[in-house]
Amino acid sequence: MNDSPRLLLGQRGLRREAANASIVRRPSLAIPVMTTPAPLASAGVRFPPPFVYALGILAGWLVDRRWRWAITAHPAPWRPVVAVVLILGWLTLFVAAAAHFRRAGTSIIPNQPASAFVVSGPYHFTRNPMYVSLALLYLGIALILNSWWIVALLPVVLIVIQLTVIAREERYLRQRFPVDYPAYCSRVRRWL
Repeated sequence: MNDSPRLLLGQRGLRREAANASIVRRPSLAIPVMTTPAPLASAGVRFPPPFVYALGILAGWLVDRRWRWAITAHPAPWRPVVAVVLILGWLTLFVAAAAHFRRAGTSIIPNQPASAFVVSGPYHFTRNPMYVSLALLYLGIALILNSWWIVALLPVVLIVIQLTVIAREERYLRQRFPVDYPAYCSRVRRWL
């Protein structure tokens, strides 16, 4: 029996392939085998998540330059106070989350492999305290810039973070910690 690649594709298939392409490639003789997917080395996030928040702020600010939509029409003493409270909330939550990661010896960078699974500190209340903290910073900046456009874009920013960052991180953590992570997810909310 002749096992040449020509017989696998057939003469008509080869002619059709040659007519459709300038280079004719022979089909592989490899037999597909059912395998389990290779373990993920990291969450595979391709960009720093704070960039998404920064882009939301920038987009809102640019729209606000064209079509002004101020949170307060006149100077309001409460606005900078609330902004400072939100920014201090960001700082507190972010530093606490990063400290727990450091104590566990794992990286806060989502494209690095996780060497430990952190469930203490702010991770006891939310699975994503760093992203929650960035939302606080985002709102604080929106108040400083006095722009409803920036606030209006926050849901878009959070959806992008959910789909492009958190979904990848959760897939990776479920694979990396197959018993502990699903149990943790059943106890602790994703956001708040």
